[in-house]
Amino acid sequence: MKTTINKILLAAILPLVFMGCDSFLDTTPKDSISDKLVWQSEKNVTLYSNTFYAYLDRYSQFGKDQFNGNLTEGLTETMKYGSYVPGSRAGDCNLYLFTPEMMSPSGNMLGVWKQTYERIRRVNEFLVGLENFSKLPAEKNELFEGQVRFFRAFLYFQLAKRHGGVILYRNMDLVKDKERSTADETWDFIAEDLDFAASVLPEVWDANNSGRITKYAALALKSRAMLYAERWEAAKEAADKVIDSGKYSLTSNYADAWKGGNSESILEYNYAQKGPNHRFDRHYVPFGEIENEGGSGTPTQEMVESYELKDGGYPDWSAWHTEEGTTQRPPYEQLEPRFHATIVYNGATWKGNVMQNSVDGKFGRYMGYREDTYAKGRTTTGYYLRKLMNEEHTDIVSYESTQTWVEIRLAEVYLNRAEALYQMGKNSLALEDINAVRARVKLPALNNLKGKELFNSIRKERKIELSYEGHLYWDMRRWKLAHVEYKGYRVHGLKIEENAGTTTYSYVDCDLEDRKFLEKTYVLPVPYSELANNSKIEQYDEWK
Repeated sequence: MKTTINKILLAAILPLVFMGCDSFLDTTPKDSISDKLVWQSEKNVTLYSNTFYAYLDRYSQFGKDQFNGNLTEGLTETMKYGSYVPGSRAGDCNLYLFTPEMMSPSGNMLGVWKQTYERIRRVNEFLVGLENFSKLPAEKNELFEGQVRFFRAFLYFQLAKRHGGVILYRNMDLVKDKERSTADETWDFIAEDLDFAASVLPEVWDANNSGRITKYAALALKSRAMLYAERWEAAKEAADKVIDSGKYSLTSNYADAWKGGNSESILEYNYAQKGPNHRFDRHYVPFGEIENEGGSGTPTQEMVESYELKDGGYPDWSAWHTEEGTTQRPPYEQLEPRFHATIVYNGATWKGNVMQNSVDGKFGRYMGYREDTYAKGRTTTGYYLRKLMNEEHTDIVSYESTQTWVEIRLAEVYLNRAEALYQMGKNSLALEDINAVRARVKLPALNNLKGKELFNSIRKERKIELSYEGHLYWDMRRWKLAHVEYKGYRVHGLKIEENAGTTTYSYVDCDLEDRKFLEKTYVLPVPYSELANNSKIEQYDEWK
């Protein structure tokens, strides 16, 4: 799959390579859509449509558009960024945690309004050109339309999960002054595009087109989007079709689940050494691999304590909740497989080295929050991120990262359906889906749960199974729990000290002040630039 999709991407990018290293970001052909020559050749239309696949990268954990390059997990109890000065993958996240009042219509790092509408315009430009000028057979046109309408839905989903109702553009009739549609109308539009894509796209493409949007990618995204819309039946039905298709299965090893090119991956974006590529490893590797870089954000003690024991149940962590410190080793080795696949802890092996994560450590090093302006590879929590990293990438100084971004995988679809079933009152069926995910890591099945207990189990499984894949913060927003649980709390870590062969673990406050969440930020504001140029749009009530 990787070879094929990289060929697809490179074919789309090569004509633009001499225009600058970021030229492939501009997905609009230089010729106007009125230039009928673009639409005479299937090859040209294919190249044109290929460029929209890059949007999967832009909004991914390896891209920049979810939170200005930061991981939104840094706004949750699961991750701590080590810097306190402004900057992407530095102090930006902490600024939003401690002073969320700085978010405004004139400055919003979580906002994607401008760039997403530019991309929607490019998508619509393609669709109008396809309809008016294409000389290709109708069945070919449908395949192109299905792929590109998927991306329009994907883009509107990015807006809807931030704002609710937004401005809807179906074509190139770009009225300068246009009102916002309602949230229901916006979700209708997203569902309509995904339904169309699912109705015309193949279940599987041939080998030369492996990696393209399929029927089941459209349905999987719909299962996600309809949870945000609180349309439980629609979410369940979409998930049913993906799961019942038999085209996908959970990988036997959880550590492979997000790596792509396997039975679990429904939609992924592949990179190449010569580009496109990314720098995720460079930003998050442990101390000792690259001078003055890495360790930007690290998992917290709260995240570590969210993991169950291998046989179920939770260890008692009270012995390590002491500022005075204890020499007793934490029960890392007793925790379930997803912990070991996600977090680099003291004593873990990473790239052949036994990690120390301690004060003055050689492989991994501890730094108290605010002891320096930047993390520079050090951890403020005593842990590092393993998940999404490439342990085989040993020369991050000379080479960029190329690990695959998996946008949607089967485990998420199971958990999407579990939540929809819970909301529909079908508790036993919801538990079946949760247990399908737990069975992969040999955790005991959950039984006889309902009400709040069942919902909390769904929350927990999403938090652990989908950790650091970009879901938790947005889940807490759509559940309207962030203003309750993400307000007035702090995250913690373990300060690890080595002295004459004795290791001491001390419980540390990694924030030094309480975190905040403002209820009005459940809806992000319309940017001032839109308000200034659109006389019919109204600011959201929360921001008036």
